[in-house]
Amino acid sequence: MKLIITKDYEEMSKKAYNEFSQIVNHIKEPKIGFATGSTPIGFYNEIVKSYQTKGVSYENLKAYNLDEYIGLSRNNEHRYNYFLNHHIFNRINIKKENIDIILDNDNPIIEECERYSNILLKNPLDVQILGIGANGHVGFNEPGTKPNSKTRVVELNEVTIKDNSRLFSKIEEVPKHAITVGITDILNAKNIILLASGKNKSEAVKNMINGDISELCPASYLQKHDNVTVIIDQEAASLL
Repeated sequence: MKLIITKDYEEMSKKAYNEFSQIVNHIKEPKIGFATGSTPIGFYNEIVKSYQTKGVSYENLKAYNLDEYIGLSRNNEHRYNYFLNHHIFNRINIKKENIDIILDNDNPIIEECERYSNILLKNPLDVQILGIGANGHVGFNEPGTKPNSKTRVVELNEVTIKDNSRLFSKIEEVPKHAITVGITDILNAKNIILLASGKNKSEAVKNMINGDISELCPASYLQKHDNVTVIIDQEAASLL
């Protein structure tokens, strides 16, 4: 596990782009798994900047996402497809046919889980981008997740619902269920870049890096992967 500690969020975002570009610039059709949440926004802005100011092309990039709420209409602004379109896909030259978002279709949910897991296992991603929850989750793989888990429907932890409620008008609006890519699917990626920022993530970061590999902190499963880069700011690293 490669660890990079930066002075602040801005530097973390720039370092993330540098690590990302070193991988994808050498791949003709890079397959990327995108995370959502506030943490990677700065990193995604760096990708957009590289396209808009440096002419870096993402025409051949193939995009996938990590998770999606269940129960929200397809055009709801809290959907993760909306988030990714807003923060990155609509701002670079990626082809729409190269974007495959969980539940952005009319498939039955169980069939959608199987479809997505099969894609990720048969066509390993070149890079999976991750954040980490305050309770150690990656994607919506909450504490208690088994290491052999695949893409599936999950019930969201109370901590996760509370953390995500800041993005909704009230906590009652936060969906209680979601689809998440599983630990098996995540670990099948060739490279993983995980970002964390802020003191509220410091305990989870400590458990991920220095703790035992345990279902109590699903992010600790990343210790099993050969090509994980963890990029965190000083506050997130405060307990290391």
